[in-house]
Amino acid sequence: MESILKTPILVAALTLFACACAAAQPSNTLTKIKEKNEIALGVKETALPFSYLIDSHQVAGYSVDVCLKVVESLKTTLGLPNLKVKMVQVASSNRIPLMANGTIDLECGTTSNTIERQKQVAFSSTIFVSSTRFVSKKSAGLNDLSALANKAVVATAGSSNIRQITALNATRQYAMRIAPVRDFAEGFLMMETDRAAAFFLDDITLSGLVANSKTPDAFVISKEPLSVEPYALMMRKDDPAFKAQVDDALRTIFADGTIKDIYAKWFESAIPPKGVNLHVPMSPALQRVIAHPTDSAQPAAYQ
Repeated sequence: MESILKTPILVAALTLFACACAAAQPSNTLTKIKEKNEIALGVKETALPFSYLIDSHQVAGYSVDVCLKVVESLKTTLGLPNLKVKMVQVASSNRIPLMANGTIDLECGTTSNTIERQKQVAFSSTIFVSSTRFVSKKSAGLNDLSALANKAVVATAGSSNIRQITALNATRQYAMRIAPVRDFAEGFLMMETDRAAAFFLDDITLSGLVANSKTPDAFVISKEPLSVEPYALMMRKDDPAFKAQVDDALRTIFADGTIKDIYAKWFESAIPPKGVNLHVPMSPALQRVIAHPTDSAQPAAYQ
């Protein structure tokens, strides 16, 4: 497996040239993979425990493991036992352009399947179910969304979280000052250093950030869920053959129990680098997804 491609200048350049590169890419992802004998997986650096760097080169996590099971399936179905895997760093703000231009073939992070995103990309069956909440310092006493009125808050640029909180801010007239941040680490640091009162993100990722912080007991995650976030593996739009292969691979690991082993590894066991156990049991919503796979973006499908 190749080391993660993470040079910021290179990633920015790849994003800028999205349109030009897209024209040169095969419209069929399976054809592209066969021709190159390589699949490019989009991964994140700080989305613990889904996709994150354990050291300067090794990327790991729940979503990464799920993607690698898909890769193993592709090796068999495509007859490519030596299929190479390239890990490419993506951010919330550039993951869709990098998918469109062919830089990545499958994104393995914390991307929520939404109706709006479906206009640009496609999604696999759901692999996790989360919801948007915020983290703040316990000492601030910010118990609900209304407590953030007239305060500075942050959310990741290009995420569904920032769109949701912007809409709620306007609807409820809270006058929050909402600023975008580049990634999860920056958002948590802004809150931790009092440059923002709260950081909005999916609750399970917030749990990972808190658990791995220097003072976990100093922070609290809000109780009110602001959304339902079905995570899925993102791929190019209008490529049903590739989506079928990905979904078939997921159905297999759902049916044979492999997904439960992967889940236990990352949410109910000690994980690197600090050996922290998140102690998050599988939710009823995810159990239903495993029993009856769905790629729905509708929140009602997960109730």
